[in-house]
Amino acid sequence: MIRAFLVDDEALATRRLARLLEETGKVTVVGMSNDPAEALERMSRLEFDVLFLDVQMPEISGFDLLARLDSEPLVVFVTAFDQFALRAFEVNSVDYLVKPVERELLDRAVRKLERRQAESRPPLADLLRQVTAAMAPAYPERLASKVGDKLEFIDLSRVTHVYAEDKLTFAVASGKSYILDLTIAELEAKLDPRQFVRIHRSTLVNVAFVKELYTYFGGKMLMRLKDEEKTELTVARERVKELRHRLGV
Repeated sequence: MIRAFLVDDEALATRRLARLLEETGKVTVVGMSNDPAEALERMSRLEFDVLFLDVQMPEISGFDLLARLDSEPLVVFVTAFDQFALRAFEVNSVDYLVKPVERELLDRAVRKLERRQAESRPPLADLLRQVTAAMAPAYPERLASKVGDKLEFIDLSRVTHVYAEDKLTFAVASGKSYILDLTIAELEAKLDPRQFVRIHRSTLVNVAFVKELYTYFGGKMLMRLKDEEKTELTVARERVKELRHRLGV
């Protein structure tokens, strides 16, 4: 629905235009004014898509009113004097209507407005992706491992699991262990939960590398990874339910 604001010093003309616009079923009139100065104040507090604007008004003309706006809305000029038409299009108006406004010409202006809106509006799928991306937290794609003066980066897509041992934390990728300067708890909060799940107080696993699960004593489970070493990891009893949920089983 197109949101319109109407400015015309003739009250009768304003009411008639509002009625014609509402009858199209495509426009809702969010406000109107017969006083240009009042209109400026009201428009600053409203959201609208198009301004239907008279040109010749006392004290403040339609062109002067536009010059005082902070932003430039879509404009359809409505006036009894067609000599203003050329200047109207110079200020990037969508259409120019001569009073008394004919329904057919008003419908044409509304169609133009719909096209202009469609051109400036991103497709819904793109808009949803933008919103989702803006709301989604940013997760790292790699981790840094520092040994001496060397800083090495490991792609998380290669990391099969992360474990803590002897007060150190290691990331395992392609069978090699890399020292990390983060605790398991810090990594659990930092990494994408759709990719890494905690299966033990000292272990995080990349779900993409889970190959097999076996029941184990004490309510635990045994996990086998699809790496060259066929690594086996123990899933703590209190972590089994969450793991099953993440794996969809």
